[in-house]
Amino acid sequence: MPDPQHSRTAPTARRPSALRRTVAAGLALVAGLAVTAAATLPAQAAQASEATEAGAPGLDRYHGQHLDWHSCVLGPDDRDGAALEQAGARCTEITVPLDYRNPGGRTVTLAASRIKATDTRHRIGALLLNDGGPGGPTIGAPPRVHTALKETTGRFDIVGLDPRFVGRSAQIDCGWHVGLSVLSSGTGRASFERQVALQRDLAAQCRSAAGDLLPFASTRDTARDLDVLRGALGERKVSYLGLSYGTYLGTVYTQLFPGRLDRMVLDSALDPRHAGPGLIPSQLPGLDHAFTDWADWAAARHGTYGLGRTRAEVTAGILRTEEAAAARPLVLGTGADAFELDDSRVPMLLFMGLQGDSDPERASLAGQVAMLAEAAAGRPVTPTPDTVGLLQALFGPQGSPAGSALQAVLCADGPASHDPEHYWREIEQSRAEHPLFGPLLDNISPCAFWDAPREAPTQVRRDARALILSATGDPRTPYSGGVALHNMLPGSRLLTLQGADQHQLYGIYGNACVDDTVNAYLASGRLPDTDPTCTRQ
Repeated sequence: MPDPQHSRTAPTARRPSALRRTVAAGLALVAGLAVTAAATLPAQAAQASEATEAGAPGLDRYHGQHLDWHSCVLGPDDRDGAALEQAGARCTEITVPLDYRNPGGRTVTLAASRIKATDTRHRIGALLLNDGGPGGPTIGAPPRVHTALKETTGRFDIVGLDPRFVGRSAQIDCGWHVGLSVLSSGTGRASFERQVALQRDLAAQCRSAAGDLLPFASTRDTARDLDVLRGALGERKVSYLGLSYGTYLGTVYTQLFPGRLDRMVLDSALDPRHAGPGLIPSQLPGLDHAFTDWADWAAARHGTYGLGRTRAEVTAGILRTEEAAAARPLVLGTGADAFELDDSRVPMLLFMGLQGDSDPERASLAGQVAMLAEAAAGRPVTPTPDTVGLLQALFGPQGSPAGSALQAVLCADGPASHDPEHYWREIEQSRAEHPLFGPLLDNISPCAFWDAPREAPTQVRRDARALILSATGDPRTPYSGGVALHNMLPGSRLLTLQGADQHQLYGIYGNACVDDTVNAYLASGRLPDTDPTCTRQ
């Protein structure tokens, strides 16, 4: 067993709030930038990306470590821990190498939770979870999945692991004054130059605060951590449920550790070829589709929100609001608690509102857009408590831990261009067709000022059996990504949810067809005979 004196201990203070987890999930695959070719990485790293690690040496003591399961509650204000406790979960810590090339060196302490199987006679095994992000905590996920599994729930040990440098697992925090580095380049060149300076400064802060950890934040290292957890749980094989970015983590695991997965569900799947800083430009079609549907919804309710009677009027009004924010930041709130939103921030607030297609979600976004329009007209605005929490997570220091982890993973997963002019050209090319979201999704990020990743991105060359879920209108991980992953894994099945502008489906969206199909597969281990199709209810 590894020496605990070498461990980086996980935080014992507060857990990330439910809002921060929502932000991390909503930011799945945010911070995308065009990337240089993987061939620019050292040949040795590129070759390493293809190798299986099923028999990596020096890890026996990690796989054989004893797990001490205890209460999940960290203190009287730990509501997440209390929810786990109420659901019957117990928590533990697991020790993993910081650098898997040097398993005898520095270690990291990761936090996990588990709801044990109650039907031990028919127990299937352990079901490992990842809720996406990147940078999203997962330790709180077992109660949700425990409910979603219905009659099968007692047959699995349901295990949530906060990935390295996230939540309770040695959280990275770059100490940013903004929660997230994901901002728009704005309406013109001057705003873009301010972004270049800001992103350079944010990268420098991360190097100062966590520079020794950043090279080890990759999905490949997190996949290695999952396999250590598998070994420490005493399981020859495990099952896996990954959401959003978690689908990429699951895919990487299949390539590094073939044969160690039993059942695998990849919910809201992404195209693994877009992993790293280059993820987001591919989101534009799905995001535009979701925005169009929302604008139609808002136009049909002009009497309630006053945003315009047609899609074109709604869109034009939002662009006018962004122009007003470029001329003078919009002020939300009063006094020391006020928020100022310029043209680099307004698009991000809109992006966050386009994750699902339920009436409450669409109404929330419409209310925020109406609020921004009021601020653009110079009238005082008092944001709702939910909006205040979102603004703090996005643009305040409260969101720095989640934003730091998200950026660390993206920058560690693939190379990025270091030339600011490259990003400006991409922005200008996309601005004409995507005036609101093109400058956001093609903008520069801290990855432009960090060192290249230690390893090349994972190449999918091994087949794996999986049930892939994808909605045709997913605004985060486009349906085309689910199709692409299905083609890379011919042994998989692709469940298509028709007519839904929704990201993350199983046990979340409330579609009985989706949930029943997943549960039948997890219970039996048999994939559907053909690719199933469900429809929006």
